[in-house]
Amino acid sequence: MTLPYKEQFPAGTRVRVKPRSFLKQFQRPEWIYHHPISNEQLDFAGVTDTVKGAGFNHGVFLYLLFQTPGVWHEECLESAT
Repeated sequence: MTLPYKEQFPAGTRVRVKPRSFLKQFQRPEWIYHHPISNEQLDFAGVTDTVKGAGFNHGVFLYLLFQTPGVWHEECLESAT
C-alpha cells in the first residue's frame, strides 16, 4: 500500500530551522499536536543541519536531524539551498 503523503525533506536533505519568532508560535497554549517545540529547541533557530529521518504521525510529518536535538515539525524547517 502506498501512502498518499510524501515528506518535503527526505533523509539526507539539508534544512534550516526557521527563525525563533516562528518557533515561538509553536509554543502557543492552543497547540494541539504532539511534540510541541521545547524551550531548548528555540536555541537552534536558524541552524542548518541534515535530515536523519522522517515519519508521519497524527497527520503531520516529524523529522529528526543529525546534529540538532528534538523532534521537528515540517512547518518548522525550510530548505537550506
